[in-house]
Amino acid sequence: MSQMSTHQRGSKLTKMQKMASINAQMRLLLPKKVSDDDQLVEYDSILLDRFLNVLQDLHGSDVKETVEKCYELSGMYSRVEGQGDLEKLERLGELLNNLDAGDSIVVASSFSHMLNLGNLAEEVQIAYRRRVKMAKKGDLGDENSALTESDLEETFRRLVNQIGKTPAEIFEALKHQTVDLVLTAHPTQSVRRSLLQKHTRIRSCLSQLNQVDITSDERQELDEALHREIQAAFRTDEIRRTPPTPQDEMRAGMSYFHETIWNGLPIFLRRVDTALKAIGVEERLPYDVPLIQFSSWMGGDRDGNPRVTPEVTRDVCLLARLMAANLYFAQIEDLMFELSMWRCSDELRNRVVQLTGATKKEAKHYIEFWKTIPSTEPFRVVLGDVRDKLYQTRERMRQQLSSGKSEIALDETFTDKSQIIEPLDLCYRSLCETGDKPVADGSLLDFMRQVSCFGLSLVKLDIRQESERHADVMDAITLHLGMGSYKDWSEEQRQEWLISELRGKRPLFGSDLPMTEEVKDVLETLRVVADLPSDCFGAYIISMATAPSDVLAVELLQRECQVPKPLRVVPLFEKLADLQLAAATLSRLFSIDWYLNHINGKQEVMIGYSDSGKDAGRLSAAWQMFTAQEELVKVAKQYGIKLTMFHGRGGTVGRGGGPTHLAILSQPPDTVNGSLRVTIQGEVIEKSFGEEELCFRTLQRFTAATLEHGMHPPFAPKPAWRNLMDDMAGVSTEEYRSVVMKNPTFVPYFRAATPEQEYGRMNIGSRPAKRKPSGGIESLRAIPWIFAWTQTRFHLPVWLGVGGALKYVLQVDPKNMGILRKMYDQWPFFRVTLDLIEMVFAKGDPRIAALYDRLLVKDDHKSFGEKLRNNYNETRELVLKVAGHEDVLEGNPTLKQRLRLREQYITPLNVQQAYTLKKMRDFRAQLGVHEENANQEELHNGKVSSELVMLNTTTQYPPGLEDTLILTMKGIAAGMQNTG
Repeated sequence: MSQMSTHQRGSKLTKMQKMASINAQMRLLLPKKVSDDDQLVEYDSILLDRFLNVLQDLHGSDVKETVEKCYELSGMYSRVEGQGDLEKLERLGELLNNLDAGDSIVVASSFSHMLNLGNLAEEVQIAYRRRVKMAKKGDLGDENSALTESDLEETFRRLVNQIGKTPAEIFEALKHQTVDLVLTAHPTQSVRRSLLQKHTRIRSCLSQLNQVDITSDERQELDEALHREIQAAFRTDEIRRTPPTPQDEMRAGMSYFHETIWNGLPIFLRRVDTALKAIGVEERLPYDVPLIQFSSWMGGDRDGNPRVTPEVTRDVCLLARLMAANLYFAQIEDLMFELSMWRCSDELRNRVVQLTGATKKEAKHYIEFWKTIPSTEPFRVVLGDVRDKLYQTRERMRQQLSSGKSEIALDETFTDKSQIIEPLDLCYRSLCETGDKPVADGSLLDFMRQVSCFGLSLVKLDIRQESERHADVMDAITLHLGMGSYKDWSEEQRQEWLISELRGKRPLFGSDLPMTEEVKDVLETLRVVADLPSDCFGAYIISMATAPSDVLAVELLQRECQVPKPLRVVPLFEKLADLQLAAATLSRLFSIDWYLNHINGKQEVMIGYSDSGKDAGRLSAAWQMFTAQEELVKVAKQYGIKLTMFHGRGGTVGRGGGPTHLAILSQPPDTVNGSLRVTIQGEVIEKSFGEEELCFRTLQRFTAATLEHGMHPPFAPKPAWRNLMDDMAGVSTEEYRSVVMKNPTFVPYFRAATPEQEYGRMNIGSRPAKRKPSGGIESLRAIPWIFAWTQTRFHLPVWLGVGGALKYVLQVDPKNMGILRKMYDQWPFFRVTLDLIEMVFAKGDPRIAALYDRLLVKDDHKSFGEKLRNNYNETRELVLKVAGHEDVLEGNPTLKQRLRLREQYITPLNVQQAYTLKKMRDFRAQLGVHEENANQEELHNGKVSSELVMLNTTTQYPPGLEDTLILTMKGIAAGMQNTG
């Protein structure tokens, strides 16, 4: 980057010349332009140029030149693909290791910000490519390329022209299709909301700068705005100084509804109407079609999170209802303005007579229509009544949230969404009847669709709790009743007792039941569910479910706590053994008459991608989830039950992440059937709903892929393919567990070679990193497990076991290579699985992992790390061989370019993190050797950057170390586009 600094020091050079020099330097470090519409390097350069100017203004030319030198060394290291110029890596380490505390923080923050800006440049480039419509064909493994995209119109036309479906069949399928997107507070969003909002404005400025019709004045103003937002972001403390509460997480999640989802939903549904019209369907989708639904775990997911209390659940439900009332109220006056017509149906006129008959006073608290509305404006009279009740609904929620009670009577408010829909539907029918259907199909239809989707609760809250906690409650009850310990009973005894109690009506316990805090928490949560309106809640998820009694226990507890409309109970099968027994568990449940009658022909089952991957490795977990779904569907068909699969996918490949379109299309036949639930976790929420374009694409992806899977399901794999997968899964599990679970060296190696122990310092979630504080790998949650390996760019949970499996089947019979290649070419499941592993190899770098080992791992464990890196390289070569590729991502130059662009920023952060971890751990080992005075002296060295050191007032380490570490973690997470 020396060219950059030379140009920028030259005061006579124009900004365009400076930008050109940045472009030229960056192009040396990147693959060539991949298409005619490739503007990515230009966008990245614009943002980089502005950032470096800000950096120099705030911290001087020395710091800026240090950042540029780091970038240059990183680029020269990265350019030697697969080998790496290790001498450049050593020089980079020396440079970063010798920075003082303040400069260390500034450099880490700089690369973190540059990575976030690079991500924004990518998003703008993707949107630009869509607009110019030049990228007609995409590649597997890239969420944003055309082949992994799901354009509605193209999907509809393909179904009609290639698959032979009629437009009427597509219309009917959509009317009965439901995709439920479940937003979760999984702690993987490492970027603060304050920064996310600034990023949105930066993205907007960059998009507008690209437009051809802006004037020179507008360009200058946009440039100034870009500079301002970049500086404001850089001046914002990236580090959360306290962990978020569950209420904070819920507010963060709900902000996406206010900012994009609320308006994005009717825009998307209108596009569905347009795409249907293009294939000859003149009818619009009915307003009450549940095509897209939204749920949440924020404030309801108490599995291993003691901070989610019954009080928290009550608060988040009331807050969501207040947000919904606010959104409706803000929109109703716009609708009143729009529907100014005098002509109406007799039915509506009769309603107006009823409403104007009631005495109404002037309402000075309204901005518009505060006087009595005349009957000559019939629609406004009806909508005015809706507004009055929305106002009361909002005020009642506000009072309940702040003081726990309200003076407003319940009958003055809306208590069910049908009460809002009814007058709106009356207006809609009237407009259609009097020849004003085009008006009816405008904002009124949009509003009706919003009410139908969001209801009065905005989202439905799922409750999630671990099965063991329910067993604790049952144990307390049976001991209190003198029946012995429930926990000591066999599964058959448990089922027999639970069924007899469910068939009876006697209360099981009273207020004298002795309770631990854990038991009390379970029961109080269910009492909150009983007290609040039933439309607040969705499902009751049982994590770590293993047996029918897990489900029956929750059904009985709901009855005992007098839940008026019991939540549907959803077992979550997570570990490999549980997935293998899932179908048998479900079959036993369905064989119970009481249960079969109770569920009314519908059952939901959740499968967990995260814990199954941690338990057995990615390949085995993926195959087991595939076969488990097939078996579950068979059982459901046998009993005539409509089964909905709930996919607990994370953002990373190790936790089930990957392109949505491909993930859905690679599911087994008959497992989607127009009904799908999926978690949208952590940082994936921002990527899915961070701005309007992203929101639209997310809804389109899920809708089109779900439709395509239902109308054109993938074929079942051939028996020979199944046999090969069974063999590979067995070998893969054995190899994975022999390393992770059975090798005594692994745990100390893992804790030394990665920042797993330091993960909690990021304060990115309310949930503890472990289910049990004293436990080992088995109790460590999947997110920090994946996080640790993602940070070091080694990605062990994704690939470990894959190489051994491939090697085994090729040694058994070399002809298996031909079968594997056919599987890759013809079977979506296998293709997606292998492509995602290949993509992870493209993000990985074992040379970086070796640096962590050299600095952090004990000498007697270093050979263990060396063996793992040899395994990594061998697995990488085998995956490429099966895919028929010479190099990773050779068929996807766009994604390859994007990863290469980020690599120059990530490598300095990796090096800085490794050296910082060494300093922190050395300090811990020699605790008390450092003198306090030396720390204070470094705090006040007169440099601007020394102010940053003082932001952390609670650190137990020498100045700057902890903040530098956290900034490197956040930066690497941004660069890998994954936290955990």
